[in-house]
Amino acid sequence: MQSYTIGQAARLLGVSPDTARRWADAGRVATHRDESGRRLVDGRDLAAFSVELAAGGGAGEDVSYTSVRNAFPGIVTAVKLGDVAAQVEIQAGPHRLVSLLTREAVEELGLEVGVEATARVKSTNVHIDRT
Repeated sequence: MQSYTIGQAARLLGVSPDTARRWADAGRVATHRDESGRRLVDGRDLAAFSVELAAGGGAGEDVSYTSVRNAFPGIVTAVKLGDVAAQVEIQAGPHRLVSLLTREAVEELGLEVGVEATARVKSTNVHIDRT
């Protein structure tokens, strides 16, 4: 399972690293230390926290959310696999994006809950890039 540094988690949540550290210190998001002492957040924990945060009205701070070239970097929060097709959900800050793609594409990209990904939107199409 992929883990994220506090800085990476902050970027995916759309907040400052200081805010992410305060949340970790307060126990709002679980962290662990790697062998060099860096604090890390498990991908599944970060995915669950991002959904909880978005449902609660966002970060609670004055944060500017923008779409640069219609790219939404975020974290995969759900993957529903069918025989041929799949549905992938990404939480990008306060934005929840859902893309329908082939099961083969999901498997090739290694998309699973807790993985960092970028949703790219053009008109009504949502494309997902593995970061």
